[in-house]
Amino acid sequence: MKLIWELFLVFLKIGTFTFGGGFAMLPLIQNEVVKEKNWISEEEMIDCLALSQSLPGMIAINTAIYIGYKKKGLAGSLAASLGAILPAFVSILIILLFLSSIEDNQYVNGAFEGIKAASVALIAVAAYKLGRQAIKGKFGIFITAISFILIILAGINAIWAIVFGGLAGLTYYLYRRKKGKMV
Repeated sequence: MKLIWELFLVFLKIGTFTFGGGFAMLPLIQNEVVKEKNWISEEEMIDCLALSQSLPGMIAINTAIYIGYKKKGLAGSLAASLGAILPAFVSILIILLFLSSIEDNQYVNGAFEGIKAASVALIAVAAYKLGRQAIKGKFGIFITAISFILIILAGINAIWAIVFGGLAGLTYYLYRRKKGKMV
């Protein structure tokens, strides 16, 4: 029961102090579950994020469900996801109650501009850290560059870049296996 409460509280803290959505939560999730709590390894965190991003739904909630389930089964996944969701739910309720009185407030608008900018920085930090851990070797750099070009410059949907990356990785693995370069 203690671990279930700990899962809830860790994700409640992350959800409370993160603005900008799921990607902005990733550096905090990684810090808490890998470095502070040592619940999963760096490598498993990368796998968790890859899986969480490929599934429908928000990446932060999928990550909370994965980590909660890994640590304490269904009860752990419910506790972690509830902890991650609850702060946003309460915030939205409060904002809706006071929206008419704050929507034209210059101080509130200014604060939100700062929050948006800080959220972009959090997402950039997460991308940098995950990229350093996930992209290995020349082949990984090549797939990353091609995917970036396809998404940003060619306007291809990110889903197709993920499919391309998966197929390219599988082909590369099979080629190396056939040549005897890996077991």
